[in-house]
Amino acid sequence: MSSYGRSLLSQTIKRKTKTKTKLKTNKNVSRKQDFIAINTHLEHNEEEEEGFNLKSSAPSHSHGVQPLGNLYFNPGSINSRNTGLGNLQILSDELVLEILGLLGGTQLGVLATVSKSFYVFTSHEPLWRNLVLDNVKGRFLYNRSWKATYISTFCPSFDISSSARPSGLRIRDFYSDYLFQSWLCANLEMKPEWLERDNIIRKRGISVDDFVTNFEEPNKPVLLEGCIDNWDALEKWDRDYLVNLCGNVQFAVGPVKMRLEDYFSYSDQVKEERPLYLFDPKFAQKIPTLDSEYEVPVYFREDLFSVLGNERPDYRWIIIGPAGSGSSFHIDPNSTSAWNAVIRGSKKWVLFPPDVVPPGVHPSPDGADVACPVSIIEWFMNFYGATKDWKKRPVECICKAGEVIFVPNGWWHLVINLEDSVAITQNYVSRSNLLNVLDFLKKPNANELVSGTRDRTNLHEKFKNAIDVSFPGTIEDLRLKAEQKKAKQKKTSFWDSATDSKVGAFKFSFK
Repeated sequence: MSSYGRSLLSQTIKRKTKTKTKLKTNKNVSRKQDFIAINTHLEHNEEEEEGFNLKSSAPSHSHGVQPLGNLYFNPGSINSRNTGLGNLQILSDELVLEILGLLGGTQLGVLATVSKSFYVFTSHEPLWRNLVLDNVKGRFLYNRSWKATYISTFCPSFDISSSARPSGLRIRDFYSDYLFQSWLCANLEMKPEWLERDNIIRKRGISVDDFVTNFEEPNKPVLLEGCIDNWDALEKWDRDYLVNLCGNVQFAVGPVKMRLEDYFSYSDQVKEERPLYLFDPKFAQKIPTLDSEYEVPVYFREDLFSVLGNERPDYRWIIIGPAGSGSSFHIDPNSTSAWNAVIRGSKKWVLFPPDVVPPGVHPSPDGADVACPVSIIEWFMNFYGATKDWKKRPVECICKAGEVIFVPNGWWHLVINLEDSVAITQNYVSRSNLLNVLDFLKKPNANELVSGTRDRTNLHEKFKNAIDVSFPGTIEDLRLKAEQKKAKQKKTSFWDSATDSKVGAFKFSFK
């Protein structure tokens, strides 16, 4: 390693920065070291029960990175990852990338010339993705890769048009589980066994009372069929229609805003572990026509947060994403329930009840933060199989176009798009859930937990007061019913109080 390279890294490690650390890899859940000869398996396309299939469009790893296990099948090889890093080889791949995440594009470019190992690390796409998303001002166009996008956006005088695809050196004997799995997760097909379990209750044409009694009040998920057949959106919302309708209007896509045409251009090209997801809460204000082409299904029309008017937290979103995009495990905000209607495409759902934390997911004690695997595919690879033997198995389904899933409050859920998808989702508060929401909003750390509104501290008082004005006595009635229900559940019968179930002896009770 050159003295300039050592100096540059030394300065970077010591440098203080006001920005968040980039490349937020999970500290509690590391990538498993279980890739012995997996790339050999993929190249030969062996059909084994535990094998993986690559997408038909998947490229080979651009730099020839192999899983660490392959090193043991080449006893004469030396890991060029280590020789190229010099004294820094003792650092984990994650830490090396954390350090590189503090550099700018020019510094990464210079460091790439130090050694082949640094060339591979500095070519890691999430580094360049973060640089683009953190620094772009206004419109940008995705250009085959995030590195090429950075160059075309911030260094337009540098001509990269002559290359048909991002060029890259192939490095011999470079072994890294972390870098290999990042590529693998971006290019894996969903395994059939990940899709075959479908144990959600499905209903068509049930009454609102039946929905409330059997699903909303007991807090159970359900998939509803046929309840949005009258939506204009089902017929109209294809790509061409949305692009023409929305024109130059920009939508929220992660930390940036993009026109729909530009986002679709990105989603057509991208092959990455965590594709950007269009998730916009202001779509109805931006394009009122979209608002007029769908309506809230009859089961969810009691939405008590509406008493806050414009001060209510964000509650509805248009969601657009390519295959592989989605949301990792989370609980919906502010203890609300939700519904999600698929208009185009299909989504795989995995849901766990409030008292069951999904494997590989580590919420903080106060619930403000959640540590989980880097990507959705990684969770399926490393943790999904464990749920087969659980007594409380997750609720799973594939929700297709025209179907609606009800997500009860407090349920952990993961969603991945199986194809290019368009959906509408809304969070809401009904009488069945009102007390839960009020209790959540008055938690001591509500300022950290509440989301979707600027006034997190006072939301509880505002909401409670607005309910008291609009629906006098409702809160008191609900609390009374809740107490009566709790007392009924605890109340013991005469024989329960008179008989010791363990030894069969008679006893007296003065309860």
